[in-house]
Amino acid sequence: MVRHNRDKLIGDVEVDETFIGGREVGKGKQGRGADTKTLVVVAAECKGKQIGRVRFKIISNASGEELLLFIEDNIEPGSKIITDGWSGYSSLSQSKKYKHEIKIISGSGQEAHELLPHVHMVDSLVKRWINGTHQGKVSPKHLTYYLDEFAFRFNRKLSTYRGKLFYRLIQQSIATLPMPLKELTKTT
Repeated sequence: MVRHNRDKLIGDVEVDETFIGGREVGKGKQGRGADTKTLVVVAAECKGKQIGRVRFKIISNASGEELLLFIEDNIEPGSKIITDGWSGYSSLSQSKKYKHEIKIISGSGQEAHELLPHVHMVDSLVKRWINGTHQGKVSPKHLTYYLDEFAFRFNRKLSTYRGKLFYRLIQQSIATLPMPLKELTKTT
């Protein structure tokens, strides 16, 4: 569902990380650090009060290196990137490629969803979609495919030609090389 040469996000783009995963059972580590949760970086275009296109990527940690790689792969140079005060984004302030706006949540008197409303709405929508459609039972090894499907649908939410969605899927399936079942089902 993803074109490899797709257009990058442009303009004002909010970027944040979130954990996506199933329910924890038992006495093991709960919450953000639970083994059943997967760290995902999310970017959302800001079109006034509207949300433009979105991008997702599973990352192993929220280090500056991983976050900047995601930004360079998905956001057009010259765009303004809006983030929270997480240290992983600190090198963006010295970047000549992007404008960087930091909205520090701690001490602002506002909640994260008030300072970064677009990306937090996308976080909420994707989690609700996973819980509603998949009953929250999404394996981390398949999560990338679910996020790609959500982004495909979300990025075409305003399409007036609904038949074109099917056309784009057929077009993409023809342009994509076959993948053996062993590759699709391998564990990482």
